[in-house]
Amino acid sequence: MNRLTKEEALTRYREAPLKELCERAQAERYRHVPERRVSYQIDRNVNYTNVCLSGCKFCNFHCRPDELEKAYTLSFEDYLPKIAGLKALGGDQLLLQGGLHPKYGIEWYETLFRRLKEAEPSLKLNALGPPEIAHIARISKLSYRDVLVRLQAAGLDTLPGAGAEILSDRVRRYLSPAKPTAQQWLDVMCEAHRLGLSTTATMVYGHIETLEERIGHLFRLRELQDERPAGTPGFRAFICWPMQLAGTELERLAREGKLPDGIELPGEPRRWSPDEEYLRTVAIARLVLDNVDHIQASWLTVGLETGVRALQAGADDMGSIMIEENVVSAAGAHHLEDGDARSGPGMATTLRSAIEEAGFTPWLRDQCYQPR
Repeated sequence: MNRLTKEEALTRYREAPLKELCERAQAERYRHVPERRVSYQIDRNVNYTNVCLSGCKFCNFHCRPDELEKAYTLSFEDYLPKIAGLKALGGDQLLLQGGLHPKYGIEWYETLFRRLKEAEPSLKLNALGPPEIAHIARISKLSYRDVLVRLQAAGLDTLPGAGAEILSDRVRRYLSPAKPTAQQWLDVMCEAHRLGLSTTATMVYGHIETLEERIGHLFRLRELQDERPAGTPGFRAFICWPMQLAGTELERLAREGKLPDGIELPGEPRRWSPDEEYLRTVAIARLVLDNVDHIQASWLTVGLETGVRALQAGADDMGSIMIEENVVSAAGAHHLEDGDARSGPGMATTLRSAIEEAGFTPWLRDQCYQPR
């Protein structure tokens, strides 16, 4: 099969009729996942702290270490009812993420992971992300590999693709100057893949990036996936979503006309509706990432209706029912219904029904796409 080049991908993204683009992506989807099945997961998203040095202009959730009235770190006892609630809903995984805390080195995370696994041996930890790994390595004076090896020994099961946003240093220098560079993000993932860790890849689009940078992001992921050792999963799935800007510093700067010269919000003039832009992005990701098995629809950020439409644009997974989500909700994503997603069972039923109405068979998976 001839692989798409960057130029071809950019042309298709910009010029192909949406129906044609989605049909091509759907054909690629069936090459990876032949059955008319769509997976979903039950896990819990736990933000262990909101203290973060990164200061991302798009994040309403974080706080500085000196903002004592806002700062928190969960105690170990705080996790126990969260784990019990997760198990009661049929889940077994914590998506554990926080920030770049100035005082938490490798020993802090090792202690937390070991205690969680001792409390519930069946618990799966899909934890941290490349920015946190790079930060831990820096303050602990360790290599990325050493950090990952020690965290695996303490209980880390899989590594999420957090903090990728757009893998362009032009974008990252402005949006999140204290975060690791694009290459550092990729280097952490490279070490994870060499160790056999299963990971995911993400992209947050629709801010100051150009379409060329958006497409370039996908090709950097494809190249890294090509390099994974034989027999290792590398990126098991890709997830993209539009940046949620409501009330963020980035939105304020744009509203007040204070963005620097050469920085625009969004970086490209909007040619399509938000829903079409999302479907185009999902579809082109499915076509470019020909070495990644699964594409996940981010219904939390785009809404369930558009998330289900993505199942006709190359996506084969609806992600999690999202028990307890804080970060994107703090920036304006309001697609969680308190009566359903916060309690779990209602959202699971809603998600299954939506998948069935779209003509697919829903199935409950674990973090590595095995049946639960």
